[in-house]
Amino acid sequence: MKRREFLSRSATAGLSLGVLSACGGGGSSSPDGGKPGTDNTGTDNPGTGNPGQPGPTPNVPEMPPYGGPNPFQHGVASGDPLANQVILWTRLTAAGLDEIPVIVEVARDAAFATPVYQGVGYARSQNDFTVKLDPLLPEPETTYFYRFRSLGFTSPVGRTRTAPAPGAQVDHLRLAVVSCSNLPYGWFNAYARVARRADLDAVLHLGDYIYEYAQGEYNDPDLAGPRPVDPPHEIITLDDYRRRYACYRRDPDLQECHRQHPFICVWDDHEIANDAWMHGAENHNEGEGDFADRKRAAVRAYYEWMPIRMGFPDRDMRIYRRFDYGDLLTLVMLDTRLVGRDQQVDSPSEARDRNRQLLGQDQRQWLFEQLEYSRGRGARWHVIGQQVMLSPLTLGTLPDTPNWDLGGGAQLNYDQWDGYQTSRRALLGRIEAMALDNTVVLTGDIHSSWAMDVSADPGNPLVYNRFTGQGSLAVEFVTPAVTSPAAPSKALSDLARAALVPLNPHLKWVDLFHRGYLVLDLTAEHCKADWFHLNTVSEPDDSEFFARSYLTRDGQNHVERASQPSAPKTAAPPLAPATQGIKP
Repeated sequence: MKRREFLSRSATAGLSLGVLSACGGGGSSSPDGGKPGTDNTGTDNPGTGNPGQPGPTPNVPEMPPYGGPNPFQHGVASGDPLANQVILWTRLTAAGLDEIPVIVEVARDAAFATPVYQGVGYARSQNDFTVKLDPLLPEPETTYFYRFRSLGFTSPVGRTRTAPAPGAQVDHLRLAVVSCSNLPYGWFNAYARVARRADLDAVLHLGDYIYEYAQGEYNDPDLAGPRPVDPPHEIITLDDYRRRYACYRRDPDLQECHRQHPFICVWDDHEIANDAWMHGAENHNEGEGDFADRKRAAVRAYYEWMPIRMGFPDRDMRIYRRFDYGDLLTLVMLDTRLVGRDQQVDSPSEARDRNRQLLGQDQRQWLFEQLEYSRGRGARWHVIGQQVMLSPLTLGTLPDTPNWDLGGGAQLNYDQWDGYQTSRRALLGRIEAMALDNTVVLTGDIHSSWAMDVSADPGNPLVYNRFTGQGSLAVEFVTPAVTSPAAPSKALSDLARAALVPLNPHLKWVDLFHRGYLVLDLTAEHCKADWFHLNTVSEPDDSEFFARSYLTRDGQNHVERASQPSAPKTAAPPLAPATQGIKP
């Protein structure tokens, strides 16, 4: 069964509940992986300047004449933090101009009394007037403030943070994890709440940052007026994708979240088209042109608009990469969509085909090398950020979908790792062969909250003990959607949970109704996921509530429930002040 079919009729133990709504519609960083541990600091616009010695403003060509409004209409952003670098991003909106100098300033304080860097980049039409700089900064594990100046205006002040040095002792890290932000399906209240958390080291976005659909195709009908998308048609061309990113980035809550925290991002399918794979997508047909052209356009716009380091000028489809956070964390970000995925299938026997690939050979080998590297350098936690659910999900046998050949029957979502069983066995087999403790998988895509043990055979009591967790090789935490829908009601969510848990012994908790985010809290003793849910996304709303906490302890490799969320980090640096772009 394909994913959209699965969503429309997903059922538990033969009950068609329609609640597991996956995204369907209807620091040092070593991204190159050839040499684990090697810094790769490629960037689009490196700019100029001296770390720690700002001196005078770089020699900037004369600004073109401009008498229009504030050009900083899409805010500021930062991302891909390393120990001594971080991507800084903005965009200029200035009609009639082509190449515009942009000055960036970085300081230790929001008043810029202690500057550490000054540089210059250019907003050019060829990059949709987006600007990226990758400045060298003097200190790891440090909060910095930054701003841009151009055309007589100054941008809002942004706040970012460098990663700890790879070998540094780190006692405590906190990461927010988000996914699936469909603008016409609700207000970005989750981004607003994440923006206020001063103690976060970074925000991980696991994909579906935008959605490709036409106005009215996949949205809350009650929000058609207040939450329109641009362009109103399905996005296919480079101009379409650029306009859709511009539309999303006008949202004040999304802008504020980017302004306060560095992001580490990967794409999922909706940045291109629903249920994308290497050579096509469910939401692409011949009348929409060549899929390769559409994919190139989508990826180009993604790199232009997202604060991501592009280190592969000859391999622009490659987004998988690694981040080191001292001795506490190795973070590996995967691409389960574009570089290696074979087309989704419709039957259990096809899903078990040994030749099927989800990651592709190159990325799989790279992942194995990163796990070896992480263990070799003594990292406490090995975290994999990726898009689709790794753990198997048994839903029973539907009357019209016999699958007795699975040994007891299972209803699979073939868009997940369930549809690529050889790939899953290879990953879990490598973790088991390495005896790699403390592997944590972070997942988005399915618009709901899950806490699970990860076992090679969770239904076999000889392999996995559901009561003690023995036999679990890793744990998986799934973040809910920012806005995209799952179960249509809490009652149906509760009904599904009651059926899912007995059928899936590795599943410890699931909420299929609420939108929100999770906070990942890491210490030497534990890796803990705290879920925070929203009361509504139907209107701007300032409220949230703590939903659930699960943790895995050092060396245990299984989850256990915690009674309360983790305490915030002590002495959190201040948030960036609430400023607007103004004339100096």
